[in-house]
Amino acid sequence: MTRPPRISVAAPSLDGNERDYVLECLDSTWISSVGRFITDFEKAFADYCGVKHAIACNNGTTALHLALVALGVGPGDEVIVPSLTYIASANAVTYCGATPVLIDNDPRTFNLDPAKLEALITPRTKAIMPVHLYGQVCDMDPILDVARKHGLKVVEDAAEAVGATYKGKMSGALGTCATFSFFGNKIITTGEGGMITTDDDELAAQMRLLRGQGMDLNRRYWFPVVGFNYRMTNIQAAIGLAQLERVDEHLAARQQVVAWYDEKLSRLGNRVIKPHVEDTGRHVFWMYTVRLGEGLAISRDQVIKDLDGLGIESRPVFYPMHVMPPYAHLATGDLANAEVCGADGLNLPTHAGLSEADIDRVIAALDQVLV
Repeated sequence: MTRPPRISVAAPSLDGNERDYVLECLDSTWISSVGRFITDFEKAFADYCGVKHAIACNNGTTALHLALVALGVGPGDEVIVPSLTYIASANAVTYCGATPVLIDNDPRTFNLDPAKLEALITPRTKAIMPVHLYGQVCDMDPILDVARKHGLKVVEDAAEAVGATYKGKMSGALGTCATFSFFGNKIITTGEGGMITTDDDELAAQMRLLRGQGMDLNRRYWFPVVGFNYRMTNIQAAIGLAQLERVDEHLAARQQVVAWYDEKLSRLGNRVIKPHVEDTGRHVFWMYTVRLGEGLAISRDQVIKDLDGLGIESRPVFYPMHVMPPYAHLATGDLANAEVCGADGLNLPTHAGLSEADIDRVIAALDQVLV
């Protein structure tokens, strides 16, 4: 008997102008970090987010690092970062010689809990890094209020939140600056790639200077500062521009997948806790993320293994930063919610290529393994 095809947890949708734009790069020989697609992609992305500047980078982690360096974060400084997030958020702080200060999350949204911010601020605090985890924007108003009160910068880690909104504003337009990732599993992709957005003219100029080895933008091969090679290639930008042209279709397809999950997961009763969606804006569901209900005899990790055996890929929610060796020494204060969500959270297949029949298979598999 032929087994049904495997359902992947994520997959890119490359059904727009990607091929034509890449071929244009090849035909023109503009394949490296200079070319029209870089400037076109930056302008289109800035317009999409409603900001003045977008600076393309070679991945989301370097975007974070570049933003922090440009903001002057360095040795002796502290940056408040959620414990429950991908490790790149804390790594970028560490690259600067600064210290990540870990904050707990709201167990409903998985995002940092603004009520716990004030207690973590010290004279060394330089910035707050809210991470819009799995596609839902953090509750930004209280975060921005605390930042203004203490004179802190706010770096949105919006790697997973292209197109998400908060009270009428796009992710990427809420903090001092914001960073995005275009890895192959993201809402839009360039294979590898990233972007920084900001309305601050001086900050944007500093990031552009640092991005290209520190070379003066008006004097070739003159280097007034030590910079980085964090540039995006024209080929990557060509793919990104084609992706951005169809971002609304990508987002609409995800919302259809979410609607199917919301309806069909009801069959599983209290064995699965559905995602909580705040009424402050659009959740773009980079990953449809659930928590396992109480009283199950099976662990989250065993659920992932059993689903895999049925041809369905899933992912664990990120391990909290403070349980991993590089950052275990930062496990101070109350991080209980991060530990709970990290232990029972599960990412289900979420991408534009899924059909209703695929979601039915996922639900049936969950029904089978959740005991």
